[in-house]
Amino acid sequence: MTIIKAMAIACAMYSKIPMPKVDWNEKNMRYALCFFPLVGFLEGAVFFAVFSFLGYLNAPELMKAAVLFAVPILITGGIHMDGFLDTMDALSSYQTKERKLEILKDSHTGAFAIIGCAVYTVLYLGGLSGLVDGRSCLLVCTGFVISRSLSGLSLVLFKGARKNGLAYTFSSSAHKKITRTVLAAVLIVFACLAVSLDGAAGTVMVTGAAAVFAYYRYMSYKEFGGITGDLAGFFLQVCELVMLYGVVIAEGLNSL
Repeated sequence: MTIIKAMAIACAMYSKIPMPKVDWNEKNMRYALCFFPLVGFLEGAVFFAVFSFLGYLNAPELMKAAVLFAVPILITGGIHMDGFLDTMDALSSYQTKERKLEILKDSHTGAFAIIGCAVYTVLYLGGLSGLVDGRSCLLVCTGFVISRSLSGLSLVLFKGARKNGLAYTFSSSAHKKITRTVLAAVLIVFACLAVSLDGAAGTVMVTGAAAVFAYYRYMSYKEFGGITGDLAGFFLQVCELVMLYGVVIAEGLNSL
């Protein structure tokens, strides 16, 4: 029952998928992060189904890209995009670490968050318009699991910037050894799956995810003194954008 409750907590926290009510106590949250990639798997399943359906309808490329862009937002409720926007505001403030952490907690939306959202949307739509077949879509779907495996690992491997907030709650409640093992295993399996689907595109995609992960740690420590839930959301959004472009560009080069 503890495992089922942990899964329910993970899905309730990181998605809008209806879940039964569960007490968010330390016992039930011990393995919650292990199920973070499950949200990515479910998101990928819906994403692929929508891609296939729109292909069957022979929908225009822009329409297809717009609908696919909405799928992750609708499933997650925009929780990771919210972290991306808060981080854009904080990074653009050029304030002290303490002030940047305050900006992350501020519920107001600044100009740089809006600019960042607009740029991200245009870039992501452009990348989605380059998905030409089911294999490239499947590669992107594996990325939803890879990004969440890395994000979850950061919560149990990296230093936290503060001793409160949801990221700290999940991190401090987690059984770190088991969580690290499960997330690392899922990461390896889906990274290998990506490479098996397309050697060149999968390798570029996984390498891009690793590069963003390294940047995420460096930036978080330098600018904020550690990671937070918002920074984890920022990482996930940037990671998925980079992986998408890795797939599209690599497959484009292969077709030359």
